[in-house]
Amino acid sequence: MPKLSLYNRDGEQVDEIEVQASLFGAPLNKGALYQTAVSQAARRRQGTASSKGRSEVRGGGDKPWPQKGTGRARHGSVNSPIWVGGGVTFGPKPRDYDKTVPKKMRRAALRSALSDKYNEGKLVVVDDYALDAPKTKQMISMLEQLKVDGGALVVNALPDENVIKASRNLPKVKTILARQLNVLDILNHDYLVMSREALEQVEEVFGG
Repeated sequence: MPKLSLYNRDGEQVDEIEVQASLFGAPLNKGALYQTAVSQAARRRQGTASSKGRSEVRGGGDKPWPQKGTGRARHGSVNSPIWVGGGVTFGPKPRDYDKTVPKKMRRAALRSALSDKYNEGKLVVVDDYALDAPKTKQMISMLEQLKVDGGALVVNALPDENVIKASRNLPKVKTILARQLNVLDILNHDYLVMSREALEQVEEVFGG
């Protein structure tokens, strides 16, 4: 079975733990990763962009000038898309961007993403974050001690206000609960930092 080093918040190894091979020893499935990431990114789109067509623009009921005799090009309405202030041709309308992906594919993608972090040595398990105050300096210090020098997805089993508030001012750090773990967030961060309880919950919920 794959093994992971268990660290304390000072970056010292305190134990070595075995993890499920099904979650952290899965082969890389690029197709499932791509389809799942695209699906999740699509669901995050609001889809509320809207423009007016020529029939929706206010006014423009009268012909701007006679058809003949003026020497100018013929026009039937100032709402025409070729006029400034007119309607938009093929403009965006509210729509649903949802893309459905089978549950088995989502699970395969998550296993692949976790295994990839494990293989790259960018999966860090901490015995306990143990932040005694919601201070950003403490979070920065902990990540430095753990040698996490890039974007980090910090995973906890239960909501921890100190961890959440200490991380929210760090642009490359995001906190998430274990049960909310997803492929897109894993791919968008260089490191995956998990508490021991979060790791156990991930194995319980997503393992098999």
